[in-house]
Amino acid sequence: MATATVRDLRTQFPRVKLLIARDGEVVVTDHGRPAFVLRSYTPPEKPVSKRLDYYARLKSRQPKPLSHAAARALDAADRDER
Repeated sequence: MATATVRDLRTQFPRVKLLIARDGEVVVTDHGRPAFVLRSYTPPEKPVSKRLDYYARLKSRQPKPLSHAAARALDAADRDER
């Protein structure tokens, strides 16, 4: 594992960059003590998003239509007292 100082980062960054490319990571020391670890960046993988079927969601939330017989029974119940 390669090491570099904070001063090396300021003055010789291209050399530190080559060390990261060669070794994979570099330990950066501050006043002789390990302080940071530099690694090459790997972007996270994007999760595959499942496309939503909005029309199916809408249909599932809408009330079901009444059958003809149920509509007649409802009308008859409403007009019972008239």
